Amino acid sequence: MAIKSSEWEIKNNTTKAVTPRLFFLSASSGQVFSANPDGSDLKVIVSEGRRLPDGIVVDADAGHLYWTNMGNPIANDGSIERADFDGRNLTHIVPPGGTFTPKQLQLDEKNRKLYWCDREGMRVMRANLDGSKIETLIDTSEGDPRPGKNVKKWCVGIALDVEGGKLYWTQKGPENAGEGRIFRANLEIPRGQGAANRKDIELLYEGLPEPIDLELDLANRTMYWTDRGDPPRGNTVNRAPMDPAQGNGKKEPVIIFDHLMEGIGIALDLKGGRMFLTDLGGSVYSANLDGSNKKTVLAAEGNLTGIVYAEIPAA
Repeated sequence: MAIKSSEWEIKNNTTKAVTPRLFFLSASSGQVFSANPDGSDLKVIVSEGRRLPDGIVVDADAGHLYWTNMGNPIANDGSIERADFDGRNLTHIVPPGGTFTPKQLQLDEKNRKLYWCDREGMRVMRANLDGSKIETLIDTSEGDPRPGKNVKKWCVGIALDVEGGKLYWTQKGPENAGEGRIFRANLEIPRGQGAANRKDIELLYEGLPEPIDLELDLANRTMYWTDRGDPPRGNTVNRAPMDPAQGNGKKEPVIIFDHLMEGIGIALDLKGGRMFLTDLGGSVYSANLDGSNKKTVLAAEGNLTGIVYAEIPAA
């Protein structure tokens, strides 16, 4: 998720000092971390006890973090939690069993909604910020029971274009099968249709190794995603147009970062012109949006999953 990256935020004719921070998750330790963008001031803000946390977002104005817990992939016990920036006031927003295996999470600030992909649930879902009104927007199961066994139907990464009325998501497919895909659909189900029979779904890219988390640069109509597959196309960060031309003019994704150890999380600081990445090898990386100026920010921090860059009110 990208947040405006100026050092000062002007709202309602007042000026507020803000502090840039990274928040990220460890699936192996069940912890939520916070650090400066250069890796300094690393803190554990929520200790052990999370069950495979995966996707994370920040509501800077409200002072809240939200993250998904995958839970047991073969049990219906996935959940979404919320806490303050310091880890206090921990609460379940979507209780265990409210979703199957929730992965990447996104915040619709305008409409006060959470959106996420449910992997073994084979669906894209959303809810109000208090966990009410849980909805299934996309159902890829084709009638298969949950947990889904067909990996090609698993929904993983998600990104939003709220003003454009669209959502984007990845389906990674089997390991290194070259069956990963990226799709787009309207935020709202068309009238007279349902989550399982929507006619507005567009296939944007296919033949990818294993696309995972997804982010958008709306101003430049560009998407970025991590890929867990094997080299040379996998273990990478890719970017491509949000609106690929059809036929002979269709542009292929460009690899802008490689040598990840099973890449998972990605966060964009668009105004700062940089991105932050995590992998299951336990590293946090930074780079410019074109992949230059690569740096290892942190290493050996467990099996890292979701990451978000945010500018929070200064203490």
